[in-house]
Amino acid sequence: MPQWLLHVDLDQFQAAVEFRRRPELRGQPVIVGGEGDPTQPRKVVTCASYPARAYGVRAGMALKMAQRKCPDGVFLPLDMPAYESASAEIMAALGRVAGPVEIWGMDEAFVATDGDPWQLAAEIRSAVTELGLTCAVGIGDNKLTAKLATGFAKSTGKTTAEPAHDTGAATGIFELTAANWTELMAHRRTDALWGVGARIAKRLAELDITTVADLMAADRQRLAAEFGPNTGPYLWVLGHGKGDTDLSTTPRIPVGRSKSETFPHDLTDPAEIRRELARLATEVAEEMLADHRTTTRVSVTVRTKTFYTRTKQQKLPTPTTDVPTIVTTALTLIDRFDQDRPIRLLGVRLDLLPPDPDRP
Repeated sequence: MPQWLLHVDLDQFQAAVEFRRRPELRGQPVIVGGEGDPTQPRKVVTCASYPARAYGVRAGMALKMAQRKCPDGVFLPLDMPAYESASAEIMAALGRVAGPVEIWGMDEAFVATDGDPWQLAAEIRSAVTELGLTCAVGIGDNKLTAKLATGFAKSTGKTTAEPAHDTGAATGIFELTAANWTELMAHRRTDALWGVGARIAKRLAELDITTVADLMAADRQRLAAEFGPNTGPYLWVLGHGKGDTDLSTTPRIPVGRSKSETFPHDLTDPAEIRRELARLATEVAEEMLADHRTTTRVSVTVRTKTFYTRTKQQKLPTPTTDVPTIVTTALTLIDRFDQDRPIRLLGVRLDLLPPDPDRP
């Protein structure tokens, strides 16, 4: 078991990739999303640079709202191939510097060490800087503390460490362990914990558990009765700053693939609805055919103008890679919906068999 877990989180990742190829944008309020046109309806921000965030722009916000908050913002289209390529560079660099890497997304990962975590963190930041990007590194005694430490590194710019490590300046590195857990976390709300969202925090508050300290003092049996025999005790463990210490480097094999689209105008014409659904089903089915994955079940999701969302699914008689069969099944499912309201979103999901281990 490694003594230290390090969480690496790239700063303003998509915007930073744009800065790397367009240095003149550094320091400007850059907003990435959609096709880069804030006048397009129903497109959202996927990343905002720190100057843009100072205006209140956040990921998930409608581009139109972002433009109102930041009229001088530089709006750029989403370029997933560029971000995926940059992510691959970063993860390869982490592997060279730190050894095995557990990838959690394009812009974050965990690594482990039995040596000096501060030295490794500094080496990681240096390697990322050489790629024209920046990152924060959280040091912890498990994944929970390492992940939360990264947030401290970004929000405070300060560090907690032994004097030999303390630079006295903003380093982008922060250490959170059992030694300083109570001091730094006890007074915070329960939703400050990684894994506690707004819904669970609300339910905890109904039990008069509003802070991490309250959760640490909570009765485990009471939590189990409220949240179930697994989730309840797990919340208690989170409250005490305990978490997973295993580094998993095996790539996660997806059990499904989905594709959805929010349309710039509501769909009301049945022929147009079927045409758009067929296109989505074809795209995701062809992707799975190219990946040599076999479909077992097709699901169709419909979201109306009023945000009413329903999903219907159908198991295939036999698993298949046949694109027309998948498309036909999706069209059969759409006929089972009451199409009496304008549709703003359509989605198709395919459940998949595990990949063939004998296929190269």
